[in-house]
Amino acid sequence: MNPAPSLNSIMYHAYLLKSKKNDTFYIGYTNNIERRLKDHSSGIVEYAGKYVPWEIVYYESSISLVDANQRERSLKSFGRAYSGLKLRIKNSLNKKEGAG
Repeated sequence: MNPAPSLNSIMYHAYLLKSKKNDTFYIGYTNNIERRLKDHSSGIVEYAGKYVPWEIVYYESSISLVDANQRERSLKSFGRAYSGLKLRIKNSLNKKEGAG
């Protein structure tokens, strides 16, 4: 059995962003989620620039870059994985800013 990752381990994240402008979604992966959100919101990511501002509605983390990349690809295929995730996090997707 592998020990738990140390606090110094690099973590990789598959993430789902939602545009506050028109509820468009963006799926990606990164090792720095805060930086990546800034990249999307500042227009560095070409596709994302026209849908700013963005908010993170979901992410999952792993110590494996390959796992994060595979999860991103499975979500981007918009099949069962994507549908299942949207069902699981429906309250987060429908949450209005400031609502509890």
